[in-house]
Amino acid sequence: MAFHSRYVREGIIAGVIGAALVAVWFLIYDAAQGRAFRTLALLGAATFQGVTDPSQVATSPHLVVQYTVLHGVVFAMIGVLIAYLIVSAQRQPNRLLTLFIVLLCFEVFFLAVVVWLARPVLNELSWWAILVANALAAVGMLVYFFIGHRALGRALLGPWVQVAREGLLAGLIGATVVAVWFLLYDLAAGVPFRTPALLGAALFQQLRDPSALVITGPLVLQYTIVHGLAFIAFGWAAAGLLALADREPRVIFLFLMLFFCFEVFFFAFLVLLGEWMLEALVWWPVLAANLLASGAMLAYFFRGHRLAWREFIAARQ
Repeated sequence: MAFHSRYVREGIIAGVIGAALVAVWFLIYDAAQGRAFRTLALLGAATFQGVTDPSQVATSPHLVVQYTVLHGVVFAMIGVLIAYLIVSAQRQPNRLLTLFIVLLCFEVFFLAVVVWLARPVLNELSWWAILVANALAAVGMLVYFFIGHRALGRALLGPWVQVAREGLLAGLIGATVVAVWFLLYDLAAGVPFRTPALLGAALFQQLRDPSALVITGPLVLQYTIVHGLAFIAFGWAAAGLLALADREPRVIFLFLMLFFCFEVFFFAFLVLLGEWMLEALVWWPVLAANLLASGAMLAYFFRGHRLAWREFIAARQ
């Protein structure tokens, strides 16, 4: 009985945490666009009223409350299932695989339900914002569970906690360096935030004419978030390779190739957005931003892996 009450209690708390993270994320996202609670009202109208025209939806408290309650109940149910798997995995480690499958299904399920219930209003919602909200909820719930089950967290994650932390910090360092560089560059050109706004408009609004660009706070924020997530993902990949390099220094060659591909990737990304982008953005500031970010990240990584670097350099001599 105590076993059942424990995972039910932990599951409900985790579900509330996940639901709260999603709600706070959309509150910040909507506030940045000057339309507080708009996302929750749209989802509530599509779910409970079958609205097909977003322009007919008024942001009202009862819609926000209705969807928030439904949202919290669903997350609590998912939380109870995850709690059961985590608690039982301490006695049967083979259920850890089931846990990861459930988490993956949770991500897919959440997006599928949103598409099914709110398809008529999805044109007014950004897919990446929904994905970020879902990812934040999943991470928040896992953090809560692993704090309550530290032994399982250490057994499951082990040394990868350090790798994740190192990759996160390296990614944030690189993203910050690029953001500051382009802020200074745009200020010197007399057009603050033009670069992130231009990239954001091309990515989210399919802008093809630079002269039609309108620099707005939400546009800059949207691109900044995507920019940061891309750098964090790159940082995690680099940190994972360095963890392997500590045991086999030759892996550093792959690590350096990853940085080279990173330089090429950004220019390829600009081409994918449109050849006009290469004309709208001068090539040398882009190259300088990437080199500065790479240098900062390499300096950070070098501090924690000096032995592997020395062995790699010695093997080349």
